[in-house]
Amino acid sequence: MKAIICKTFGPPSSLTFEEIPSLNPKEGEVLIDVKACGVNFPDTLIIQGKYQFKPALPFTPGSDVAGIVKAVGDGVKHYKVGDSVFGVVSHGGFAEEAILPKKSCFPIPPGISFEVAASFLLAYGTSYHALKDRANIQVGESLLILGASGGVGLAAIELGKMLGAKVIAAASSDEKLALCKKYGADEIINYNTEDLKIRAKELTEGKGVDVIYDPVGGQYTEAALRAIAWKGRFLVVGFAAGDIPKIPLNLPLLKGCDILGVFWGDFMLKKEPTLGMQNSMELLQFIIQDKIKPHIYKTYQLAESANALEDMMNRKVMGKAVVVNM
Repeated sequence: MKAIICKTFGPPSSLTFEEIPSLNPKEGEVLIDVKACGVNFPDTLIIQGKYQFKPALPFTPGSDVAGIVKAVGDGVKHYKVGDSVFGVVSHGGFAEEAILPKKSCFPIPPGISFEVAASFLLAYGTSYHALKDRANIQVGESLLILGASGGVGLAAIELGKMLGAKVIAAASSDEKLALCKKYGADEIINYNTEDLKIRAKELTEGKGVDVIYDPVGGQYTEAALRAIAWKGRFLVVGFAAGDIPKIPLNLPLLKGCDILGVFWGDFMLKKEPTLGMQNSMELLQFIIQDKIKPHIYKTYQLAESANALEDMMNRKVMGKAVVVNM
């Protein structure tokens, strides 16, 4: 089979596209013909050796996959050859074949495309876990989302509205903010042209923001934290800006606020798999009921995976980029 290979940690241009041996499922595993693989910001970090874990070299990046079951290992009873499925792996998605553990494999609902299925679980799973489990967001509370036009950002807008929040979307351009409004944001902030702290305070009538969702990091984290409400919750989701900010600890003291880490991968696959499965099934119902829908920015052929990762790193992607093999 053909696959994208990372032989040395570095930029997307260092990846190769080559033929490697086909895969064989072990006990409890599902082998799929990959039809689509979502591109996520952690993919850009993993290939550079900057993520929380470093796969042994060489490896294939890519985590959000959808495709058709090709074979199953011993102990797999709920899936058969020919079934359309999707799921999440730590890496291995940018390839013609991938192995899914049965515990993180789900049937694709009727009417849902491979591209949408591959754009769904990581982004919406992260945002749902953040807002529901970590922040325990309540009806009527305000929610500020940084990097709101990205995959997890748009998911947070949709889910925040579903959970009854007043959603304030912050992004770096008017084009991105227009998409945020389309996805349901009540208010918008262009943090390239407006003061994030002042504007967030104005939009909450001086109270400050109840919940802040931050997948960006960098220079905007502290400005957002300074706009948080008393007993607010600040969700640390990621660092798309590239820099991990250092937070002055007098701020949570003065605000009486919580700073909460959000690591969906460990939550879903290791620490709380039962709750993770429950969340995933709830999200499946939301997508079946057409309450949520990923925004597909662009599709790329498997051989163009490096281009997709470059576009992600250069912040061109609004919503989800998807690598396809059809």
